[in-house]
Amino acid sequence: QVQLVESGGRLVQAGASLRLSCATSGRTLSDYGRGWFRQAPGQERDLVAGISWHGGETYYADSVKGRFTISRDNAQNTVYLQMNNLKPEDTAVYYCASRQRFPMSQSAVAYAYWGQGTQVTVSS
Repeated sequence: QVQLVESGGRLVQAGASLRLSCATSGRTLSDYGRGWFRQAPGQERDLVAGISWHGGETYYADSVKGRFTISRDNAQNTVYLQMNNLKPEDTAVYYCASRQRFPMSQSAVAYAYWGQGTQVTVSS
């Protein structure tokens, strides 16, 4: 069984930067990458960034392009989300998820295992 643990979320002011980490233990037969989702109260859980283990292809939601950078450390089975110029609308619980399908996907159904989430709060 795969286990994902996020860390790094905290309260920051608008314009600040944070780096979230997603550490993974265990593997599955179909582990093609990671996605960072976020969910604010009353809203759906949406993919903000994704990365593939092989090749390092990335995806970014339009709302975070130019501000967020996803990266990976294959040897450590860890992915990161560098978040710069944070805005209040970035406030959410951020979840790391394991992508179980080969193609990059925005759909939550492609991500079988999820971390517990880490809270990011951006004040104005």
